Amino acid sequence: MTVMVILEGFGLAALLVLICAFGIHSGAVGMVHLYHQDVQDRCVELGLTTHGKIRRNSLLFKLVCVPGYLAYVLVFVYAVNGARGFLEGFWQTLVILSVMNLVDRLLVDGWWVGHTPAWTIHGTEDLKPYITAHDKTVKWLSGTVGMALIAAVLAGLMALIIH
Repeated sequence: MTVMVILEGFGLAALLVLICAFGIHSGAVGMVHLYHQDVQDRCVELGLTTHGKIRRNSLLFKLVCVPGYLAYVLVFVYAVNGARGFLEGFWQTLVILSVMNLVDRLLVDGWWVGHTPAWTIHGTEDLKPYITAHDKTVKWLSGTVGMALIAAVLAGLMALIIH
């Protein structure tokens, strides 16, 4: 069961990578809502996008991706794996979310954004690194704690609903 849950975490991570790839398929400006404000402002100054498009993409990302990720986790933990109690649901949810978080931190942020030209927005190179050391620290801490909190809330809600 543990191997299956880890594989489900890699499935969620693959979904994240696919969404990112789609978001930057016409250039990294498509995902500039994930960048710092100074990068966003520069993109607007350069005429690459508008603040309205950035807000729209950010909202769309939050309205589609976050519920999609949570639905993925709930379907696998409760419908596919058959979790019923709080602890069973919590550990599976935590593992799936943690695997995705690790892939996001190491593969997406650490390698793809940090060491490939795919996420470079021409005219903003002087604002690199797009993900600073401080950002990485915050993402590691908030991601680790956040995934545990999300897992606890989802498992708690599902335990109430199922029982």
